[in-house]
Amino acid sequence: MSSSTENTESLARSSLAEELRKVPVFADLPADGLEWLAEQMTFQDLEAGEIVTQAGTPADRMLIMLQGEIRVRRESGNPESTVRGVRAPAVTGMLPYSRMITWPGTAHTVVRSRLATFPAERFPEMLARLPVLGPRLVATLSDRVREITRRQDQQEKMGALGRISAGLAHELNNPAAAAHRAGGSLRTAFLDSHKAAERLNAYPLSAKQQAAIFELERELSERPAAAAPLDPLERSDREEAIAQCLLRHGVTGAWELAPALTEAGCQIDWLEHVSTEFPPDVFPDLMTRISAALVISGLLTEIENSTARISGLVRAIKEYTFMDQAPDQEVDLHQGLESTLQMLRHQTKNGITVTLNFERTLPKILAHGSALNQVWTNLIDNAIEAMQGQGELRIRTARELDNLLVEIGDNGPGIPPEIRSHIFEPFFTTKGAGQGRGLGLDTACHIVREHSGEITVESAPGDTRFQVRLPLGSL
Repeated sequence: MSSSTENTESLARSSLAEELRKVPVFADLPADGLEWLAEQMTFQDLEAGEIVTQAGTPADRMLIMLQGEIRVRRESGNPESTVRGVRAPAVTGMLPYSRMITWPGTAHTVVRSRLATFPAERFPEMLARLPVLGPRLVATLSDRVREITRRQDQQEKMGALGRISAGLAHELNNPAAAAHRAGGSLRTAFLDSHKAAERLNAYPLSAKQQAAIFELERELSERPAAAAPLDPLERSDREEAIAQCLLRHGVTGAWELAPALTEAGCQIDWLEHVSTEFPPDVFPDLMTRISAALVISGLLTEIENSTARISGLVRAIKEYTFMDQAPDQEVDLHQGLESTLQMLRHQTKNGITVTLNFERTLPKILAHGSALNQVWTNLIDNAIEAMQGQGELRIRTARELDNLLVEIGDNGPGIPPEIRSHIFEPFFTTKGAGQGRGLGLDTACHIVREHSGEITVESAPGDTRFQVRLPLGSL
């Protein structure tokens, strides 16, 4: 080899080595070390949109970003996928001591980029020649794992929040829609009552008859509370009988008035008696007014119940999130469990029987209330999913020496013994693609440990119990 060729190659290595020096991990390495690295690397100039790694293929090289940016998309089986960006200068890809076997996601360039790749098979030699890189690359790997875990944890929390929000929206929509419908019907009933009252006022009724109108309204309005509920067939027969009675007395809107009179427990003999107390031409308007009054009373009750339901949900939300309260405070475990059940009511009201066995004398503990509610949410949500929406959810509290016990159980199929020791590990999940990231129990475990407590599981077919023990006082 001629000296000019050697000089050219030497200059090329020096140039590539200087490119590597711009990367913080390599910045203070000796020149000969950088040149050795450059000799082992493959340098590439890529246009925007080019594939750098393909998900599922062997992770066999370290990537050194010299210019530009890549974006890694980790598919999770649903419309949402994990996206992570890496900008130059940076070291990414397969790193020493990583247990990665295949690329977890597909990476592509965002803009025109320049990168170098170092084969994983040369890691032992690299660490022997440049031992200072070992701790640095381990720190890079740790930072990456921590960042990915943080992102996944955040997405898990947002996913759980989304499910709860969707359920709450449904729970709030039902009473809100009912109150809205009742408000519209109330307007119509009020107008009907007002028109009937105007027509009644035009009749020459005696003072006794006028007083009787108010007494009749009061009498009927008090009957529903004591009246036994009717089955659909019996109700239909009763409405038809009342409508026929009203038609015989010249009430043209008999079929519209019959439901309210039936709901009030009105009987045929009562109608016949009233008809004898008033002139025949007065009776139709009298029944219209009485029926409208009954409808108004019923609609007001419906609005009260609907708004009370909305108010209860809002109160449960505030209790669940500990809104407007300090992070650390004395927490009533029962209140937290009940507000959590309220948040998840949309998942339990069809097919899930909830059995509570609370030891109400348990003292309050100093804790992060919203964090503990996240634990209950994860455990209850897992139990519901294990039972596939059909079964018994059992929640028990008790005192065990210096600990408070919260036990959340279900009668689902149980957890197989071979995976039981792994369920609290991050990213471990038995759910299908897109149904979970395996962080719910890991998050619950961390929260419980932050409160100096422990979480354990006992499981057999038909009887799975997660037990959370928190020390008295906690925190």
